[in-house]
Amino acid sequence: MVWLAHVRSSFAKPCFGTRTTGIRQVHLQSYIVTPKQLSDALKKNVRTKISTAPRVIPLCAAWFLPNDPKGRTGQQVFKKERVPSARFFDLDAVKDHESPYPHMLPTTKVFAKAMQQIGIRRDDEVVVYDSKELGIFSAPRVAWTLKVFGHPGVHILNNFRLWVDQGYPTESGEAKEVEEVEEGQSSYPTPTLDAPKVVQFSEMKEIAKDYGKEGAEGVQVLDARSKGRWTGSEPEPRPGLSSGHMPGSINVPISELLDPKTGALLPGEELRRLFVFKGLDPEKPIISSCGTGVTAAVIDAALGEADFGRPEARRLYDGSWT
Repeated sequence: MVWLAHVRSSFAKPCFGTRTTGIRQVHLQSYIVTPKQLSDALKKNVRTKISTAPRVIPLCAAWFLPNDPKGRTGQQVFKKERVPSARFFDLDAVKDHESPYPHMLPTTKVFAKAMQQIGIRRDDEVVVYDSKELGIFSAPRVAWTLKVFGHPGVHILNNFRLWVDQGYPTESGEAKEVEEVEEGQSSYPTPTLDAPKVVQFSEMKEIAKDYGKEGAEGVQVLDARSKGRWTGSEPEPRPGLSSGHMPGSINVPISELLDPKTGALLPGEELRRLFVFKGLDPEKPIISSCGTGVTAAVIDAALGEADFGRPEARRLYDGSWT
């Protein structure tokens, strides 16, 4: 990649680890974790029916675009092959069903109910992962969702394809029924949304309207869609939706953030160089966007891994191009 030669930088890799309050045992320290780190954590986290200790829960977030040429679904690949004892998070089900747009964040009550139904407690360490077929794709969106709803221990596996290729165990078929967390146990209370991390349409409209005007804040809007969809030369995967981009947005296709062979997120140094090559300023606010808000979270995760920009100034446009 040409841009790798343009910038030299040194920086400390961020730690998005879990809290260490009380007697909580921390297994995973960083937001992005390797297959070995997950495997080691699972081995140290043997579950029993009577145990109330925090658990390490693999969470499959596999999802495919509606125009997937093979007609695949997340549920299909979850049943075909998964991390042992993994749960499944359905992006098409856990959303705001009253919105006409796909994948808008659910209400706090809907989110809490979904977590209860898949048997996740508030103090569980959740490691979200993608399909082997696509590599890093939709898992960052689910991880971001957990984070904005305040779940303390959230991580992304980098990635399931490497998990399989490196010989770690998998299982297939129908998953075992999980014990739903009862609402009365307060094991997963209704959370509070971290609203400042979510950009709404009204704000995005004003940012686009002010682009290029003297005195404008200079918000950097990144778009994770392919170059063709961004330029308008390729159609959107949803019928009736025109392609193109918001005024002033910067195209950062997720393919540029991933290893072309493994589909894994690139190392932090390489990601930082890419962002600098794209002309981004770490001192200015950054908003990540895409088609519906799913792959925008890949950019958000990459910014974190690169330690690029201030965490409080990195936000995501929910709904995005739709």
